[in-house]
Amino acid sequence: MIRAGILTEDDPIELLEGWLVRKMPKNPPHVVAGKRLRKLLAKIIPRGWEIRAQDPVTLTDSELEPDVAIVVDHEHEYLTHHPKPEDVGLVIEVADSSLPRDKGSKKAVYARAKIVCYWIVNLPEATIEVFTDPTVSSKNPSYRGHQVFTAKQRVPVILNGRKVGSVLVSDCLP
Repeated sequence: MIRAGILTEDDPIELLEGWLVRKMPKNPPHVVAGKRLRKLLAKIIPRGWEIRAQDPVTLTDSELEPDVAIVVDHEHEYLTHHPKPEDVGLVIEVADSSLPRDKGSKKAVYARAKIVCYWIVNLPEATIEVFTDPTVSSKNPSYRGHQVFTAKQRVPVILNGRKVGSVLVSDCLP
């Protein structure tokens, strides 16, 4: 649709389970949390990975633009396609008004695509929810692992099954 001129890259939409869905507007705390996360993660991710901000990730039936994604650094390959599930180490959504969608349909889409680790920075509750071990069922894809980290706790950053560092929840919050 972009190539045909129907949509532009600036249109606030993403493809969610085959539907074009309007992206939620971002308020200042949402923007600040995303920026803080990217700065903190940039200090700890190892060579061979890159941080993406609100850039497309192509999944089976969706093309989402997570607030933050850590993907394998294949910049030369990304000239022809966006990162695919096997390229993704971590996906993060910052949630305030988008919390129901992030905990509902987006979580299901990420699980169905077998994204190994999905974080929700839950601004209303000042927590980070970490979902791991995706389970793919035809009706209810989800995650078997779910941990909630509070402001004084550190969240481990795990890529390819290896802990590469951690971030303090309060440092990620506005």
